[in-house]
Amino acid sequence: MTHPFLDLAPLSAAQFASIEDRVARLLDTRQDVVIMQGEALLPLEGAIRGTAGPGTTALNVITGPYGQTFGDWLRDCGATVIDLAVPFHTAVTAAQISEAFAEHPEIDFVSLVHAEAATGNTNPVAGIGEVVRAHGALFYLDAVASIGAEPVLPDAWGVDLCVIGAQKAMGGPAGVSAVSVSERAWARMAANPRAPRRSYLSLLDWKQRWIDGGRRTLLHAPAQLEMLALEACVQRIEAEGLETVMARHAAAAAATRAGALALGGGLEPYVHDAAEAAPVATTLRTPSGVDASAVVARALSLDPTLPLAAGGGALAKEMIRVNHYGADATPETVRRCLAALGAAMTHEDIHRVTEC
Repeated sequence: MTHPFLDLAPLSAAQFASIEDRVARLLDTRQDVVIMQGEALLPLEGAIRGTAGPGTTALNVITGPYGQTFGDWLRDCGATVIDLAVPFHTAVTAAQISEAFAEHPEIDFVSLVHAEAATGNTNPVAGIGEVVRAHGALFYLDAVASIGAEPVLPDAWGVDLCVIGAQKAMGGPAGVSAVSVSERAWARMAANPRAPRRSYLSLLDWKQRWIDGGRRTLLHAPAQLEMLALEACVQRIEAEGLETVMARHAAAAAATRAGALALGGGLEPYVHDAAEAAPVATTLRTPSGVDASAVVARALSLDPTLPLAAGGGALAKEMIRVNHYGADATPETVRRCLAALGAAMTHEDIHRVTEC
């Protein structure tokens, strides 16, 4: 007895390389693209550890929880870290980046999250990229949540390390991820004695043993099912058209913001300015005294399939996330989410005691 997911022929190096090429076209990049065999945290950490060290002065932009994580990794590498934190209900600006460079001209590395699905904001990478390029710093971008929901253009924006994952707007698997790497970033890694080598975190291993070898011999057995799923989701985006996929996400975000306000009851967009709101997911703030976690729990009791979640950590009391990405970037999903939230907001168990 067999199964369509089992007993498959091994994934060849040629097919692996062809999937990398399709991802490169999705990013409209001529940089090297490496597909890593793990969730996006793998290349996110690998890229930082490959390019940062005791001689690095990093500007770490914090617009959500992932920015905080990147600062921890940079410090662990021995880098001097200058954190630029902005309120989670807004976005960082190119002017703020420019001011940081003026105050700290020694900055040679910038880390930024494009879209923070956890907080619902998105940052203006095109303008920020111009400022970073003029300063000459290496530019590291987490585009895991934004790819497929809004433009991600590492070459046009001057991004040296652009990490993506397929599990959100692309509607693909979580078990593989990718990073585009500029020549400047490769040179920084090669000169970094602390860059991981002979390690699962190592991008240099992929450069030296895969890319420089003509992409003929894989480093290790690939995650075959995840690679085939990645190929399938890229094919689906190609067939639908990337512009159409992004338009679906933008429409879902706009409908969620408008619908939440139309519900009444005090729900409002967490990100104040619609231009700073991520199309991949919309965050909503509950009114004072209303527990967001209880609202989400009640809504999910009405329909467990809804892509709803409470905010993480301290935000769990006040933030609701509507994760309208991938297959859920549709008017019907938004309608169902809003209907359940509206019903949940009237339930007596959603109120929390306000601390004095």
